[in-house]
Amino acid sequence: MMAFITRCWRKLCPPKPHSVWGASLRVLALAMLCNLGWWTGAWAQTAPSVELQGLRIERQEGALVLSGKWQYELSAPMQEALLKGIALHFVGEVDITRERWYFYDKRVARAERYMRLSYLPLTRRWRLNIANQPISVNGLGVILGQTYDSLEEATATMQRMTQWRIASQADIDADANHTLEMKFKLDLNQLPRPLQIGATGSNDWNLTFTKRMPLVVEPSR
Repeated sequence: MMAFITRCWRKLCPPKPHSVWGASLRVLALAMLCNLGWWTGAWAQTAPSVELQGLRIERQEGALVLSGKWQYELSAPMQEALLKGIALHFVGEVDITRERWYFYDKRVARAERYMRLSYLPLTRRWRLNIANQPISVNGLGVILGQTYDSLEEATATMQRMTQWRIASQADIDADANHTLEMKFKLDLNQLPRPLQIGATGSNDWNLTFTKRMPLVVEPSR
């Protein structure tokens, strides 16, 4: 980086021994290039990664159920927002499509899981709400809620997927090939508007995962 800055400095401001203005210009150019290097380093921060582990799909009572685990860590800005009373919303999605040689693939099943993680300052506990539809501030819909002593415990529960019903067995054609698409994200649209502006495009808030794979149904245990 310093070698690059030095070359650019020499090209922008060739030495002029008898010019005070030239010396000042060189100092200003060097400062600008150093700032450019600093900002580039800041933008190059690695986004939080999401991994899918232990995926298993099996038949159970006329349905396909999914088990597995999302592996990720909340960034420091996410944790700081939680401690300040801002709830974070996460969305997990599963789409199953049937391949058709004569037309576009047809989506035959879809499942969604909505999670709301928040901090309760009065009790110093963490609350996790899980529902199969978007969670509103009014708490409408069927919502499973539980509190935890630590952020680690709440996050571990949120990451686990245990026998999640993703489709009816009748939706799957035994004679056709199917594709499974899994998605997971932090829903930035649920953040307060001022925070949305700062979070959009920031690696610290870019918690997303998308993967397509052939649908493989394991024998029931």
